Amino acid sequence: MMRTVKWLAAIALVACVPWPYAAAQTPRPMGIVDMINIPSLGDPRLSPDGRQLLYTLSTADWKANRRVSHIWRVNVDGSGTVQLTSGVRGESSPRWSPDGSQIAFVATRSDTGQAQVYLISNAGGEARQLTNHATSASNITWSPGGDAIYFLASDPKTVEEKQKDRVKDDVYAFDENYQQRHLWKVAVPAGTEQRVTEGDYTMQSYTLSRDGRRVAFHRTPTPLFGSMAEGEVWAMDATGSAAVQLTRNGIPEGGATFSPDNSQVLFVAGGNARFETYYNGNLFVVPAAGGQARLLVPDLPYEVGAAEWSSDGRSIFFTANLGVHSELFQLDVATAGLTQLTDGRHAIRSWSYDSKSGRHVMSFDEPTNPGEAWVFQGSGSPAQVTHVFDDVAKTYKLPRQEKITWKGADGVTVDGLLYYPTDYQSGTGYPLAVQTHGGPQASDKFGFAAGTSSYVPVLTGKGYAVLRPNYRGSTGYGNAFLRDMVGHYFKNAHLDVMTGVDQVIRMGVADSTRMAKMGWSGGGHMTNKIITFTSRFKAAASGAGAANWISMYAQSDVRFPRTPWFGGTPWQRNAPIDVYWENSPLKYVANVRTPTIFFVGENDPRVPMPQSVEMYRALKSSGVPTHLYVAPREPHGWGELRHQLFKMNVELAWFEKYVTGREYVWEKAPGEEQAATAGVSSRP
Repeated sequence: MMRTVKWLAAIALVACVPWPYAAAQTPRPMGIVDMINIPSLGDPRLSPDGRQLLYTLSTADWKANRRVSHIWRVNVDGSGTVQLTSGVRGESSPRWSPDGSQIAFVATRSDTGQAQVYLISNAGGEARQLTNHATSASNITWSPGGDAIYFLASDPKTVEEKQKDRVKDDVYAFDENYQQRHLWKVAVPAGTEQRVTEGDYTMQSYTLSRDGRRVAFHRTPTPLFGSMAEGEVWAMDATGSAAVQLTRNGIPEGGATFSPDNSQVLFVAGGNARFETYYNGNLFVVPAAGGQARLLVPDLPYEVGAAEWSSDGRSIFFTANLGVHSELFQLDVATAGLTQLTDGRHAIRSWSYDSKSGRHVMSFDEPTNPGEAWVFQGSGSPAQVTHVFDDVAKTYKLPRQEKITWKGADGVTVDGLLYYPTDYQSGTGYPLAVQTHGGPQASDKFGFAAGTSSYVPVLTGKGYAVLRPNYRGSTGYGNAFLRDMVGHYFKNAHLDVMTGVDQVIRMGVADSTRMAKMGWSGGGHMTNKIITFTSRFKAAASGAGAANWISMYAQSDVRFPRTPWFGGTPWQRNAPIDVYWENSPLKYVANVRTPTIFFVGENDPRVPMPQSVEMYRALKSSGVPTHLYVAPREPHGWGELRHQLFKMNVELAWFEKYVTGREYVWEKAPGEEQAATAGVSSRP
């Protein structure tokens, strides 16, 4: 016992050490490294007795060149913050045992490289490995009795497959080189594992019923991302028997969960009542024994995120995207009456509902706070629990941000977020960075806006105003707004961006002669389109953007959301090739005069590297200043810290050179010698 007390005391001291950004006394502009070094809080979970909260805290490890996440615990009143884990490779998915005495989590701590389930006592001590599975475990859930933990894991390679790998007899069939993923459970404390499902399909996600007897799950033909639209909702006994297919449609679904009496299954799908595709996410219920699925709120003007039944099953709680903010709602199942429970200048980053106490746990991304954890009873005001980011606004000069609205070219109201430069003075025109979000089924919301593709506090700290328009095709504004892209990707979307730019100029905030365009993924598509449409921007940066929708359709690992944009596939009989080509930035690339740089991950499956190569080589042949930067090992989003640092450095240097004419000093990784460079020409 004495050893445990000493261990807890030592960890408590660690928890009291301030973060690196807490030392400054006078607020200053934020730099790139400052932004990367700010932690990220995630996955808050309430203890069964409602007195404590678990969460993960991810921090930058520059030596490892990645972010590392550890598990922390705090009392609900905000006291007693303790770091529970400290593995070199980090930990994730903390889950309380039903009696609150133990915490399960997932970590990779062996040379096999496989993530396993671990247990640690809430009283302290060393964690012990529970599973010894052949492949990585994920998606862990305790049984209600606490005698088992369910998890998902991919099937292992056969002995023959492993032997072929060893001798490099490893030719594979494209899009067929995968292992299916299934449900397992492990006994606690014995550690004996038992397979629950098997077959030639993948279990994408699952939810255990509250009594532990049933499982609602999403089943797809393969684990490939492109198979999501072929997935359906299923239900079965917790033993894996009596499986019933509940839906039969061609749209992706998620979040399947049993009602408290196990009679119905709730799920979220991006379709209408007829299960036609390409709509905002909405709420559906289907009888658990099989039957017709029913759309609960046909005219919902928002986009549903996560959803959960109330304790008595009479209500459904759900998060909803309202455009520039997201909120928590309650739906009366019998009357379809809606009650908005939260309202603020924020985005809900994570949310869970504790059915026993009726409390909600969530984290809010706010303009001056990257995302503390809060607890909410469902009435009154949410109560803040964590205080990880209390010093951020004291240390850095953060931008003022506000929602602005304007009229699109066709008269439809469009809105977005405007961020003002540090020390903004009314009447002065500032350089403007226009950022377009990815998706495009998404929206930019109030929040800290710190990320590799946006880094708004850094830009505003350097004197830029930033506009983030929620152009046509964005979610949270109703189905007509979202579906404006159906049949023609670039009909109003790019015009919405430009009319938004004109609005900021009319406001006197932006200098029309000093503007830059940037974006990643869907934002990269938009950037590629904008530079072929106008020469008003002095510089542009496109990350993982599409050039040619015809070649992109087959190159990408996902196709189902793109088919509606163009009215069919490019290889069907009487294919709408003219629609594909008309909406491809490459068709009009000869118009480009804007100096533009391109970024792509070498292993990007979503918008593969050839798309960026096509844009880069087209500009290069036309004599337009350009570079293409390729990040080795990276997929669609760049995760390595030095890659992120390079991307933001080279992008800022490009903007400073062509937009403001100022010299840019490159930031170095912590511990590296600081050296000034006067532009991208001195970089590789």
